[in-house]
Amino acid sequence: MTSAVLSIGGNLGDRLTHLRAAVALLGDSVTAVSGIYQTPPWGDSAQPPYLNAVVLVKDPGATPRDWLDRAHACETAEGRVRDPGRRFGPRTLDVDVIAVRRDDGTPVVDDDPVLTLPHPRAHLRAFVLVPWLAVDPEAELPGHGPVAALLDTPEVAADLAGVTARPELSLESME
Repeated sequence: MTSAVLSIGGNLGDRLTHLRAAVALLGDSVTAVSGIYQTPPWGDSAQPPYLNAVVLVKDPGATPRDWLDRAHACETAEGRVRDPGRRFGPRTLDVDVIAVRRDDGTPVVDDDPVLTLPHPRAHLRAFVLVPWLAVDPEAELPGHGPVAALLDTPEVAADLAGVTARPELSLESME
């Protein structure tokens, strides 16, 4: 069994609907969902703001690659089109595998270029760390330490002002 931390976000179309769809597609593997945060785009300030959240998932028999495949399936279902020439471009849905743990709690650490674990830039991203800490106050990013401490690093602290909680929005389906 593995558990994983997934970061979800999007800044095109009906952002909230895309995030809700990702949670629904992950189904019974979802164990916790953070609140929603609005954040400025990374790398290209001309695009619209993002809505971001973190989803904690667990599934018997799931491998790290399975989590990546599920992440990509969510993105595809929500119409994401990857533009290789625009790494930080706008998107309907982005689902990143941030960290994976085995059933015994040990972190999966891998430098595979297809799926590097933990995510190689998660420790620098307030839009990942803030919702993760909100849903798991004891969270630790393998190789980097407690998420709470990472929020105090200069690189992350500079981005904290741009992370705005959106408590009026919910990832629960409105059906």
